[in-house]
Amino acid sequence: MLRVNKILHRGLDMRFGLPVFSGILIGTSYIPFPPWASLFCFVPLWIFWNRQTRLGEVVLGGLVCSFVFTLIGFNWVTYTLHEFAHLDWWVACIGMLIFAFLAHLFVPLAGALWFGLTGGISRSSWHSRWIMALLTVLSQASMPTLFDWNFGYTWFASNIPLYQWAEVVGFSGLSAFTVLSGLMAWAYWEGRRRVRGPRILLTSLLVLVLLNGGGLWLNGRQDPPDGLLKVLMVQGNIGNSEKMAAELGNGYQDGILKAYLDLTEKGLQGASGSTVDFAIWPETAFPDFLGPGIRSGPRRERLSQFLEGHKLALVTGAYGYNFDLGKLTNSLFLLDREGRLVEPHYSKTILLAFGEYLPGESWFPVIRSWLPPIGEFARGDGPTHLIAWNGHRMGAQICYESLFPDFTRRWADLGAEFLVNATNDSWYGTWQEPRQHLMMTLGRAVEVRRPVIRVSNTGISTVGLASGQHLAESPLHEPWVGIYEIPYRKDPTPTLYQSTYWFIPLLLWGMLIQLGGLAVWLRFKPRVDLKTQI
Repeated sequence: MLRVNKILHRGLDMRFGLPVFSGILIGTSYIPFPPWASLFCFVPLWIFWNRQTRLGEVVLGGLVCSFVFTLIGFNWVTYTLHEFAHLDWWVACIGMLIFAFLAHLFVPLAGALWFGLTGGISRSSWHSRWIMALLTVLSQASMPTLFDWNFGYTWFASNIPLYQWAEVVGFSGLSAFTVLSGLMAWAYWEGRRRVRGPRILLTSLLVLVLLNGGGLWLNGRQDPPDGLLKVLMVQGNIGNSEKMAAELGNGYQDGILKAYLDLTEKGLQGASGSTVDFAIWPETAFPDFLGPGIRSGPRRERLSQFLEGHKLALVTGAYGYNFDLGKLTNSLFLLDREGRLVEPHYSKTILLAFGEYLPGESWFPVIRSWLPPIGEFARGDGPTHLIAWNGHRMGAQICYESLFPDFTRRWADLGAEFLVNATNDSWYGTWQEPRQHLMMTLGRAVEVRRPVIRVSNTGISTVGLASGQHLAESPLHEPWVGIYEIPYRKDPTPTLYQSTYWFIPLLLWGMLIQLGGLAVWLRFKPRVDLKTQI
């Protein structure tokens, strides 16, 4: 044991041992891992920063940390580059290394800002440490990333009751609490051999217990549901090659439609004659165009006849067309029990860069000629009109729109009773990303206390209830159909987070401005020369 400790200490004494250690702690504390080190994962990096006297060392330490945790927590990008971009595995691995270097620059940015702000105060002071922690939180929340992830979701994924506070502060607020808790861990580490060390540890554990107890209380005080929805969910498991060929008009459309109709038929047989409110198919599941102004073709007629024959309503992803812009749309449509379209439909608003639009094209149109295969979709109008039918009011999310709290909050403000998320996660494999995407999506149910119904082409398809509980999950990469009974509130009350979502960011920015302003003033205030006064 002593030898192991010596090896560990020797490793941490390496030039960038502490940033590497922080990277390992962060990477292994995010979904699908439990939050075992979430409350202290940044502390080794902060200690490293605190010891530095040069900006370059601070920035480099931040880059090392972010590089390590990105390799651990987001290595599914390698599979995506191979599957989506059709790159050889060795090229995909190089792409992963580049992504790991660039994906989370919020870490070195936070270090650089801290180094610049605190030049006039003692680096060992708690004034300096609070600025460091606040900059870490706010940089993570402000800088764009591939997924709008944060440190709050892992509590939810691990079913630790602390996550229920998302109703009050959102998962971004939980993330801020998680990172700022590192200051307590740092204080304990420094005082671990003195009397105050155990006191700090006990206080931290007591706060954690109280917050989890409060989470259980928040869940127990919810208004009971007064409505019940019965939904048939269909997961087609259409392979990427078939799906891409169908989207390019190169065949497979009829086979894909048959697969979905057969699965839906199977699901209806399992309903034992009871009425299903509607069925849901995933993102772009219907292999043809839908929408006003679109000529009805054989596949549309076949779908309408099936729905009319079974008296079944359907929510499905399909391609639409924006005639004003002359561009495709990635849309979600509702067809009633006679197979007729119900308007308005919803078109995806937050598009996927390099998949559905080319960043910078509006300023530099020439880059389109360099990358012609990149999709060119029209953006939807966002959360403006609910999909309403048969007394139901639903908000729509397509794919990773579910990761943006403000987007879902706007649906809740419009009065959505529940949310429908249609996704295609077939590009990401079975490791990490499906679970990460799922838990971030279902987290919206807790923030606005409305069910989220999620159906994915290859899984994971399930339902997240307003309580935070989620129902049985579909298998990954298998054709599947399931029927869910979903309790919900017909007139849901806005949550505190929904009404005061701005409070935590305002508080954190206010604290940073106050502490940072004081640090700048201390740095540049006139220094009194006592010798001249004598």
